[in-house]
Order: sequence, then C-alpha cells, then structure tokens
Amino acid sequence: MSPAAVLAQDDELHEKGMLYNDELNLSDGTKIDDLRAAARARKRHHCHLRRVAWPNGMKIAVNFTADFDSMLARRLNEEPPMQRAKGEFGGRVGAWRLLELFNRHGIVATFFTPGRIAELYPSVLRQIAEQGHELADHFWEHRVPSDPMVERDHLLRTRDALGALAGRPPVGTRSGYRQAAVLEAGYIYNSHGFAAPLPYMMRSEGQTLLNLPFHWTLDDAMYFNFGWLGSENQAQRLSDPEQVLDIWWRAFQQQYDAGGYLNICLHPFLAGHAARIAMLNALIERMKSLPGVWFPSSEAVARHCIALPSDAFVCPEE
Repeated sequence: MSPAAVLAQDDELHEKGMLYNDELNLSDGTKIDDLRAAARARKRHHCHLRRVAWPNGMKIAVNFTADFDSMLARRLNEEPPMQRAKGEFGGRVGAWRLLELFNRHGIVATFFTPGRIAELYPSVLRQIAEQGHELADHFWEHRVPSDPMVERDHLLRTRDALGALAGRPPVGTRSGYRQAAVLEAGYIYNSHGFAAPLPYMMRSEGQTLLNLPFHWTLDDAMYFNFGWLGSENQAQRLSDPEQVLDIWWRAFQQQYDAGGYLNICLHPFLAGHAARIAMLNALIERMKSLPGVWFPSSEAVARHCIALPSDAFVCPEE
C-alpha cells in the first residue's frame, strides 16, 4: 500500500472512530481526543512521497550509511575505559574494513561523522572522501546543545572540519538539531526520523527539509552493541550475524518488491568486526544478484528526491 493510501485509510478510520475509544483517558488525565488532535497536527508537518521512480529505471535505492562516532558516545555516557576502547576499534580498524568492502562492491556510502572525529581520525576520513564516498554531519561531539548559539557553533565547526578533509562542505546531517539551524548551515537533508518508508519532506516554520528515513531494525547497534556490566539489561545485545542477514534480506525483499528505499545504518566499531563484514558481503552479493538495485550516497538520494515534481509528494492540509 502506498503512503498516500495509508494516510487516506488512517483518516477514514479516524472519522469512523475505529482507531480509538473516544471515552478512554490516560492515567494522567489526558484524553484520547487530545492525543488524536496532536497526532493530526504532527502529521501536517510531513509531506510523503506518493511514489518514486529511481534513476535509469532502477527498482530500489539501497543507502548504506555509517555512523562513525567511535568512542564519543562512550565518553558522553561516562562508560569505563574498555567500552571506550571498543569505540576506538571503529576508527583504527572498522572504518577501513567498511571502506574496503564498499569499494570492492562499487557502493557509494555515506559516513555520518561528528566533527571531533575529524580531529581524531583524519587519515581514514580523507581516504573515504578521496575514494568517492560522502562525509556528512553527525553532531560535533554526538550531542545537541541546549543553547541555540552553541548548537549553531557545533554545526558550523563540523561543517568546516569535514569540508577541510573532503574538499567541499557536507550537504547532509544525521542529527537532532533544530530544523531551522540545519537549513541555516546549508544542509539539504537530514537522516534522523522514521515517519515513512520512503524519503519525505519535514515542514517547520514555513521551511521544508528532506528526511531520509531509517529504522532501528536496520541498525547494527540493535544487534551487536553488547553493553558493559553497568548497562541495563536491554543494552546486552549480541546476535548471530546469520540471523541479522536474514532480517535485513527480508527487509530488502519487501522494499525491492515495492520499488522502495532501504537505509542501512552501520557503526564501524560494530559492523567492522570480521564476521559482520562477512555477513555484509553476503548481503550485498545477494542484492547485486537481482536487477535494478541502486547503491547511492545519501546525497544522491536527496538530490534525486528534491528534484522530483511537487505532485510526487502528498502534503496534508494545514
């Protein structure tokens, strides 16, 4: 079912009162009618693609992305040294292995990178850019400052740091920065939300920004990020790569049949281990065995979608 059809069906069910019991209140006194109104208001902020025709008759766009945050998140969480060393593996080994894998298969990947990583691992980032891959923003130090002026400073510092290594400023981000700040910094897309299976426009304060959606089921951290002993139980994740291969292959098949989009989120400190590289290699080989599979950078997907005619998107009325 297309996104437009889903929205129409949702509206019809709302009108019939079939989605919620109008008499139901939450424990804090919130009425379902109030939640419904908030949901409708939220929906008006998104313009969804009715359909998408990929370049050269391609049937699906498979967007391989890597969040190259190394040990920064570990530091912010005040995790012990061994956990930080896990992140360091990503910069010293994992990123190089992913780069080699993508090059071997002719995949143009996007590495979402905090500005601090440009200071810590400039050599691998320079190689990533020189070999045709995209460097994009992923915060300055993996956090959103509460002060708007500091937020703006982080955006600009990361833009300058990555631009110095790539030879041109980045055009995309994966972050929770305010949309106005992202647009002011010159970015044309974000890859931070999951409101639709296809790329969609986010509207805020009269401005629009394209979002390239991903989902936690396509994020390696949900399967391989084994937490430290002080972590909560849900942080203890250690999956068989073959099981992850099966999950991701099924997701690919569904989107391939629908003529859709897949955004696979990797982390060099997780996906860069040998058994997981082997799993990714097997996944890519399966994908390449089918006709019409496009492996673009996030920038390429964004520019293609932004250039689509306006009637390709369905925008709920204000």
